Amino acid sequence: GIGQDDFAFNLNPGVGVYLDGVYLARTIGANLSLLDVDRLEILKGPQGTLFGANTIGGAISVVTHTPGNIPRFMGTATAGEYNRRDLAFTADLPIIPDKLLSSISVSTLNQTGWVKVIPYPTGSPQGATPFVVDPQNVYPKAGYQTSDNYGGTGVTSLRAKLLWNASDKFKMTFTGDWSHEDQTALPYTVLGVYAGNLNASTFSTLYNLCISNNASTLPGAIAAAGGPPTGINPTLDFVNAAFAANCAKPRAQVPGLSIGGVPLLGAGYVGGPPGPFNYNNHPGTSYLGSNQPRLYFDYAAANTGNIDTSYSNGPNFARYDAFGGSVTGVYDVTDTLQLKSITGYRQIKWNIGTDLDGTPETLQEVTDAQHQYQWSEEIQLLGKALGSKLNYVGGVYFFKEAGYVHDYVPFEDVLFIYDFANDVDNKNYAAFIHADYALTDKWGLSVGGRYTDVDTSFLGGQGDLNGFLTGAILGTGPLRYFPPIPDSQTWHIFDPTAGVQYHFNPDVMAYLSWGKGFKQGGWTTRLHLPIASPADARFSPEYSKTWELGLKSEWFNHRLLSNAAVFYTDYDSIQLNIQTGISPVYENAGNAKIKGGELELQSIIGGGLSIGLAGSYIDAYYTYVNPISGIPQYIAPDGTVHCPVGCAGTLPGVSPLDASLPKTPKYKLSLAPEYTYSLANQAQMRLLASFTYTAEMFNDALNTPVLRRPSTRALDASIHYVSPSGVYDAAFGGTNLTDDRYVTAGSPNNGAGEVGGYFNPPRMWYASLRVNLAH
Repeated sequence: GIGQDDFAFNLNPGVGVYLDGVYLARTIGANLSLLDVDRLEILKGPQGTLFGANTIGGAISVVTHTPGNIPRFMGTATAGEYNRRDLAFTADLPIIPDKLLSSISVSTLNQTGWVKVIPYPTGSPQGATPFVVDPQNVYPKAGYQTSDNYGGTGVTSLRAKLLWNASDKFKMTFTGDWSHEDQTALPYTVLGVYAGNLNASTFSTLYNLCISNNASTLPGAIAAAGGPPTGINPTLDFVNAAFAANCAKPRAQVPGLSIGGVPLLGAGYVGGPPGPFNYNNHPGTSYLGSNQPRLYFDYAAANTGNIDTSYSNGPNFARYDAFGGSVTGVYDVTDTLQLKSITGYRQIKWNIGTDLDGTPETLQEVTDAQHQYQWSEEIQLLGKALGSKLNYVGGVYFFKEAGYVHDYVPFEDVLFIYDFANDVDNKNYAAFIHADYALTDKWGLSVGGRYTDVDTSFLGGQGDLNGFLTGAILGTGPLRYFPPIPDSQTWHIFDPTAGVQYHFNPDVMAYLSWGKGFKQGGWTTRLHLPIASPADARFSPEYSKTWELGLKSEWFNHRLLSNAAVFYTDYDSIQLNIQTGISPVYENAGNAKIKGGELELQSIIGGGLSIGLAGSYIDAYYTYVNPISGIPQYIAPDGTVHCPVGCAGTLPGVSPLDASLPKTPKYKLSLAPEYTYSLANQAQMRLLASFTYTAEMFNDALNTPVLRRPSTRALDASIHYVSPSGVYDAAFGGTNLTDDRYVTAGSPNNGAGEVGGYFNPPRMWYASLRVNLAH
């Protein structure tokens, strides 16, 4: 129920990721696929005291391998379906024994996407054949690369590590990593197209009206579809015959489009489709004279009948270059006091492009360029006192992040060209302390707190290159939605934590804990109307306070590990992605309570069999939802939005409090058996499986019906042959063996008139060989 799956640069994650102690504000290029990852520590949230901001849902700490004093090599090679070709290795390379030690890790992951781009069928009743498709380079984009598949992988990563044991008291670790990605975009499937109401699905409706009517019939068709849509530049004359003749090219050529009597010619002009753009008759294939017909946009036009094929042949790429490094110094001041410094730097350049309309036309294509860098410094003082009854850590922390994002989104053959470059700057100053005290041999006490100052600034550059939606013109820039002035926000937040533990014996411990955390606020950037002040786009931090009661234990001579817990969370000022007008925006739209329990068992049965079992139950519900948020809602076939309050259509008897929190299944169960059988030559056969059942959930805050994920059952399994020496491990396995297909993420876009999502991959088989020369 707590997290963030939107990649936008103005948003922050709800679960913090740390790489060898360095916070990654953006997890792109984290290099988690490298073989030198020693362990992943999953810490349930909130983790505000020790980890700080944006760990409201928990933290993931990635700890990489420390270079050893003995040469070591481990490598893997994997081949599989869809032309999968993965290679990876890691090696320890001592330079000066006991003094200067190093390691290097490299991986390359390559696979063709599982969704194929197929030609649009000739003679389709959706549009005349041949219908016109604009070239990729007609409109401004962050890139123009296309492909014949979606969902591919192409990543190369490298990490090097150097450990310098300067003395018995002082050591330093230098780490550097680099990764490069060049692959196809994630596959997006259109699940519904809504058109027919100009004030609900503005662009898709107007586009269809333009290509289906001539000058004489267009005014009546617009009136029948709800009249001229609200929020459109009032200088656009929808009943002008000249507008009808050039219907889908409102750019600078639209008659009457001017500001203060000055025509916009050149101000927003970005180039139009080659040749005259007129209309076609729907359905059928006939069109008038030399007019160039376009493809009518409805679900039939975007639906191939197979979730693993697509007609989308627009921008299709995901590219980044990321590099970073850290320097960690540890000095033992005394036997009971240690000083530690962690310095980190990262930089990412990222470009993505994807075609979200499911058709060959330019109806909703998104390209995005981001550039981010971050620098952080943390100084810790770790110690013991009172005969080692007291263990403590305290410190100070500084973090700075800066960067920009530039989005290009042409809608419906560029009726509207959404274009913006936003600059964001974040600074974080913190001081913290945490202490564990053994009151007795049985009782323990933990207390801590973190004070954080967050300073963030923003300069919005969003604009409409056509002046199409600018119903309220900004004198400072006629095509801008944000005034060209920066805005800033500051928060001063204290996150305390406290807990008590009782040890029944060395193997059984009960605990009660309480903690507080926050995720910083920001600005929403996907506006559909200009705003007078950037402060109008602000949203505030969200907060959580969690109680947890649990029992950690080991039984039967450590053959059974059991962890059980119940929890209760107050989750306030939740940042939700909701639909306002034709735009998805972020608002502090609600408060919620989350309560539940979880159980984890790890058991060594005997005879080579061990079993892992985990289950959870969550009861999450809203206690407050902003009535104008439109939660929950559904979109009727004519594009009309229905919700409890404030929409064109109402949902009688439905309250906003009836909505489900996004991505919050009530039940989850996983089972992971492992069986090892010894062969006569001392080699081993090993069978592994992992089964996960997840109850139904909604993928979005609006609870859009077509984005509801039904209960799912996922099964992965593999069989391994391990050589007698343990040097070789040959495996054959499969993922998603049940071939259960479901939407993992998605959102409605009322303006574009469609809703869609991303499906999980199909069943895939692979074979791998691992070599381990670390013995």
